[in-house]
Amino acid sequence: MNSIIFSENASVDLTAVLGEIKFSSLFILTDENTKEHCLPLVEEVFPSNTTFYTIDSGEKNKTIATCMNIWAAMTEAQLDRKALFINIGGGVLGDMGGFCASIYKRGIRFINMPTTLLSQVDASVGGKLGVDFEGLKNHLGVFNEPETVIVASEFLKTLPQHELRSGFAEIIKHGLIRDKKYFESLDFEHWEKSYWTPLIHHSVEIKKAVVKEDPKEAGLRKILNFGHTIGHAFETYFLDGPRHLLHGEAIAVGMICEAWLSHKKLNLSMAEVEQIQAAFLKVYGKIEILETDLPAVLDFCLQDKKNEGKELMFSLLRSIGDCTYNIPITREEIREAIHYYQNLPQT
Repeated sequence: MNSIIFSENASVDLTAVLGEIKFSSLFILTDENTKEHCLPLVEEVFPSNTTFYTIDSGEKNKTIATCMNIWAAMTEAQLDRKALFINIGGGVLGDMGGFCASIYKRGIRFINMPTTLLSQVDASVGGKLGVDFEGLKNHLGVFNEPETVIVASEFLKTLPQHELRSGFAEIIKHGLIRDKKYFESLDFEHWEKSYWTPLIHHSVEIKKAVVKEDPKEAGLRKILNFGHTIGHAFETYFLDGPRHLLHGEAIAVGMICEAWLSHKKLNLSMAEVEQIQAAFLKVYGKIEILETDLPAVLDFCLQDKKNEGKELMFSLLRSIGDCTYNIPITREEIREAIHYYQNLPQT
C-alpha cells in the first residue's frame, strides 16, 4: 500500500484503502471542527458499527488527560488488536491520535487524513507522534508510521485563512533548508493565491527524502527543526494567553531569529538573512515580544529535544538551501537573536 496518497476525492480513495485492509472494527477520531467540516466528506464510506469520537481542538488539549479519554472510549468500544484507527484532523489530532493507537494494546494500525495545510506538508510524513507534558511540547511520544496517509486537497477548502498561513511557514522552511530555488519561487506578496497542490507535493518529497535517510532523528533529520527551537519556545510560552500563536506564526519568528544565529555562527550572509526576514515579515508581520517574556522563553529553549545534556543544539543555515545541525548555542546568544528580532522595523 502507498504510504502517502495524494487525493482529489477523499471518499473514493478511502474506500479503496479500506478495501485493501482487513480490520475487525473502525475507530474515527475528529475534533469539533473536523467533525463539522471534514467528516461529512467521507462519512458515507464507514460501516455501521464504526465508533466515532470527538475531542476539543487546539494545542492546549494535546495532553495525556485527553489521551486517557480516547483510550477509555477505545476500551468501551471493545477494540481488539485488529481494529483500525483513523485520524481526521490537523497536526495536533494526528500526533495524539497516532500516539493513542500506538500505545493501545501495544499498538493497533492507524491511518492519517491530515486536514490542514500544516499537517499535509509536515506532520503527514515521518511517523513522529506524541503529546505535550507539563507545558513541554511533544515531550512524550514514539516513532511509528501509519498504514497510509491520505492527503486530500478538498479539505483545504474548509480552512480559515489564518490556518493556511500557518501551514505556509513549513513550506517556506522546506525551501530554506533544502531547496533555494523552491524558496525563491514562493509568492510572499500574494501567498493566499498560491496553488497549494504542487507545493504540498514538493514539500512532502523534501521531507520524505530527509526522513528516509534518518528515520529516528539521529542526524540529518534534525534539519527539519530549523526555526523550531526558538519557535516552539514562543508557541509554548504564548499558548494559554491572549497573545496565542499558531505553530506557523511562532516558527516564523523562530526562523528569523535562527537565521540571525546562522549569520553569527556559520557566516550565513546578511543579504540572505535580510531576504529571509523580508519574506516572513511580509506574510506574518511582526509580533510584539516584551523584555519580561524572555526569561521564560529562554527556559523553554533549554527543554528542546535536540539538546545534548545541558548543551543547546541548533539546526542552522550555511546558506539558503543548505542546513546543518548540532551547532551549540548559548542562552546569551538566543537572547541576542531575539533582541535582533525585537529591533526589526515594523512592516
